[in-house]
Amino acid sequence: MKKVLKRILSYSKPYSLYLILAITSALIGVLVSLFTPIFIGNAVDLIISKDNVDFIGLKNIAILITITILISVIFEWVMGVCSNHLAYKTVRDIRCELFAKLNEVPLKYIDGNSRGDLISRAVNDIEILSVGLVQIFTQFFTGIVIIFGTLGFMLTINANITVVVVLITPLSLIVAAKITKASYNAYKEQSELRGDAGGYIEEMIGNQKVIKAFSYENRAEESFNKINDNLCETGIKATFYGSTTNPSTRFLNGLIFVAVGVVGALATINGRLSVGQLSSFLTYSNQYTKPFNEISGVIAELQNAIASAERVFDVIDTPSESSDKHLPEMVECNGRMEMKNVSFSYVPELKLIKNFNLNVESGQRIAIVGPTGCGKTTVINLLLRFYDIDSGEIIVSGKNINKITRDSLRSAYGMVLQETWLFSGSIAENIAYGKTNATREEIIEAARAVHAHGFIKRLPKGYDTIINEDGGSLSQGQKQLISIARIMLTNPPILILDEATSSIDIRTEQRIQRAFEKLMKNKTSFIIAHRLSTIQNADVILVMNNGDIIEQGNHNELMAMNGFYANLYNSQFSV
Repeated sequence: MKKVLKRILSYSKPYSLYLILAITSALIGVLVSLFTPIFIGNAVDLIISKDNVDFIGLKNIAILITITILISVIFEWVMGVCSNHLAYKTVRDIRCELFAKLNEVPLKYIDGNSRGDLISRAVNDIEILSVGLVQIFTQFFTGIVIIFGTLGFMLTINANITVVVVLITPLSLIVAAKITKASYNAYKEQSELRGDAGGYIEEMIGNQKVIKAFSYENRAEESFNKINDNLCETGIKATFYGSTTNPSTRFLNGLIFVAVGVVGALATINGRLSVGQLSSFLTYSNQYTKPFNEISGVIAELQNAIASAERVFDVIDTPSESSDKHLPEMVECNGRMEMKNVSFSYVPELKLIKNFNLNVESGQRIAIVGPTGCGKTTVINLLLRFYDIDSGEIIVSGKNINKITRDSLRSAYGMVLQETWLFSGSIAENIAYGKTNATREEIIEAARAVHAHGFIKRLPKGYDTIINEDGGSLSQGQKQLISIARIMLTNPPILILDEATSSIDIRTEQRIQRAFEKLMKNKTSFIIAHRLSTIQNADVILVMNNGDIIEQGNHNELMAMNGFYANLYNSQFSV
């Protein structure tokens, strides 16, 4: 826990000015406020007896008290402002680093973790950390100054009674430490379950059509209720531990106040203290114990914040993709490609691709077909270096892809996937996603090429129509057309079409195929398709099964072989 807290505070170093101002303001504000009990004690001593009151002295003391309160309030306000700036800027930097890390981690990490849990870490956990930091910076600064300040003032009044206070104080600290240790584990478990709940909710919301289609609502609620019940039980346990800290320390601090009252009263009776000094001492005793109560009161939030910070740092500490800044960029790409003895598996115990060999000439159209799970999409992931191969070589335009930067490699590809991806913005911005400096004329030309211009013009604001990440009222086919228009606009040397027309009707698909014919001219193209009618004109058809190429040739050659491809083709067109 100390290590995590130290790491959190290390993010505050760039904002040391706010830290200095906060500490200075806390020091001045608290020290000035600590003179108030002295003035009150002096005022009490000026009320000597009936009809014997020094009203002039009381007036002067009242003015002094007013001045000290005003100064104290001003500096406490400055301390609060600086503390909030310090906390929120620190959290902002942590959030930025987390988001940057999510862009740097291997795709395997994203695929291997719940999307909802990652979102929960970036949003919920950092928000909890933010609240905890505000508490640390506001309560910690003032608390430390008050504790040492009151001890100093009490020593000036009576050293013996101050020793009594100091001797009883460790009891409060011991009790708080014991409870803190128990509550930390509970809050850590609560943070993990909160991430599980977020992941499940994201999964259910993202698949509502499937859930309703299969009448899965009741079972989904049952599964969620189990997660929610565990979260509830853990939350109750964590809250119980957190809530017992404050009452426990308040009880022990009450004992300190009683001890001061008894010892101070005896000292007053014996003439070693005046009534005013006893009044001041009791006030200081109460102020001395107050920070312990406040700090113990926010321990629950602090524990929660540290547990959340651990989850955030787990992501930040995830190894990034190997750095390629020292590698040269691929300046030109002619589309020639070669895979030599490539082997790859997502998990070591389950081999997928073994000694895969492929030679693609510039401008060729390569179709990859085969049953689900045979490795078609995996080949594409390897070509783009979404995953690194276990052994072998992949060479593009004469360069080993492991020896050039990923950005320059991926900029040579244009990819249209089966699953469309749009973002919140205008239609024009979505089309220009890969070429942000594109002119409106270029965007319209790309849309016309894929026959998307017609339906876009019918939208309320045409190309300026704002859509969300789900595409709003757009059909699946229309969303796919926008995705295809992106590639038309970027005009890359290598194309990857992974079931690119699967969501489009036959008539539109025929138009798209004509557009692709124009786009693929003199470009190397990889086409993954289950509808074999779309790949009959491919130069080479690779038939894959269990990670291996089992047949290779053009459509006529493969049909003449009457093998796996022929059976697959005939099964789609048999009457």
